[in-house]
Amino acid sequence: MFDYESMVTRQRKWMLYLLAIMVLGAGFLPHPRIFNGLILGAIISFYNLWLLQHKTTTLANAVAANHKVRGGLGTFSRLAAVMLAVLIALRFEEHFHIIAVVVGIVSSYVVLGLDLTLRMISYKGKNKES
Repeated sequence: MFDYESMVTRQRKWMLYLLAIMVLGAGFLPHPRIFNGLILGAIISFYNLWLLQHKTTTLANAVAANHKVRGGLGTFSRLAAVMLAVLIALRFEEHFHIIAVVVGIVSSYVVLGLDLTLRMISYKGKNKES
């Protein structure tokens, strides 16, 4: 479980770094509407990442303890959060760029893919040294 916990922590850190970069972009670059959309989408994406990781941990602990598993992985909650972000972006078009919101929503999947790729590369490097 230690590998999973370190992976979760690493992915959350990456998402927070990405959010910090987006906030700096909104503050200092000339396209705040785009960066506001990225921030809104990335916040929802970060929430969805946290929710998925939390539900996965709960599910794994329930299975390990031979308890009944209640509920699923929160698919409905994650989709509802995405719909809320899109509705906010459509309602306040002067503040949020809708395409940037969609790109921000996908950001956690980019972080997951990068994390997996980097771990696979480092794992192959360790096996070649042995």
